Amino acid sequence: MNSKIGFIGAGNMTYAIVSGLVNSYPDDKQNIYVSSRTVEKAEIFCKEFDVSLAVNNRDLVKNCEIIVLAVKPVKYEEVLNEIKDIVTSKHVIVSLAAGIEIKYIEQFFDEPTKIVRTMPNTPVLVGAGMTAVTKNDHLSQEDLEAVLNLFESIGRVDVIDESLMDSIPAISGSSPAYVYIFIEALADGGVLQGLSREKAYKYAAQAVLGAAKMVLEKEKHPGELKDMVCSPAGATIEAVYSLEKSNFRGAVIRAMNACTEKVKQMGKMKD
Repeated sequence: MNSKIGFIGAGNMTYAIVSGLVNSYPDDKQNIYVSSRTVEKAEIFCKEFDVSLAVNNRDLVKNCEIIVLAVKPVKYEEVLNEIKDIVTSKHVIVSLAAGIEIKYIEQFFDEPTKIVRTMPNTPVLVGAGMTAVTKNDHLSQEDLEAVLNLFESIGRVDVIDESLMDSIPAISGSSPAYVYIFIEALADGGVLQGLSREKAYKYAAQAVLGAAKMVLEKEKHPGELKDMVCSPAGATIEAVYSLEKSNFRGAVIRAMNACTEKVKQMGKMKD
C-alpha cells in the first residue's frame, strides 16, 4: 500500500474495510488513519487494529492522500465544509455513501478535486467484497489505480458509469443481508428436520458459497446450473416448484426495487 489512507468515520463499513486492509497489508497498518466524531471511539478502533489515530478530520486530511468519507449521507455537508479548505490536488476523495453523486461533492471545492464514488459491501471483511467504482475527470490513471488496488485487496472491483451507481446497493451493497436471511431460512429448515443449529448453518452457508463460486468460475448461466441439479420428477424440482409458487423471484426483485427507491431518497436527504 503506497498511499496513506484515512477514514472519516469509524462505523461498520470502516470496520469491514480496515479489517480487510490489515489482513492484506499487515506491514502497512500505520499508513491507515481513522477519525471519528467521538475521539474515544476512534481510539478504541485504532487500538483494536493497531492503525493510526487522527485526533480530528482535518488532522486526518493533512496526513493522508486518500480520504474515505465513511459517514452517513446527512453528515456529508458538515464533513466537507470542515475539510474543504485543506484538500489539495494531491488528495483523492473517496465516497462510500449510497445516493451521493459526485457533482454534489464537487460543489464544496473551489478548485478541481479528485473524487471517486464507490459502493462496497461488508464481505470485504473476509476479502470477498464487491465494490463498484466511478470517478470524475480529475483523476489520473495512477490515481485511479491506487483506489482500485485498495479495493482489489479486499475483493473484486468493477468500474461503471455513475448513472448505474444507484442500482448497486440493491444488487451488491445491501444484498448480503438478503443472502443471510436465505441462509438463516435454510438453517431453520434443517433444524426443523433434525439437524443441530451448528450443522445447519455450516451446510447452508457452504451451499450458498459453493453455488456462488459455480456462477463465477464455470461461466454458465444460473438457470443452466439450476437445471443441472434438477432431476426429472426429483426432490429438487419439487422444491423449485414450491419456491416459484411462493413468488420467490418476485419477492427478491421487489426487495431490490424498494432498496433502490430508498437509496434515491437518501441522496435527497442531504439537501
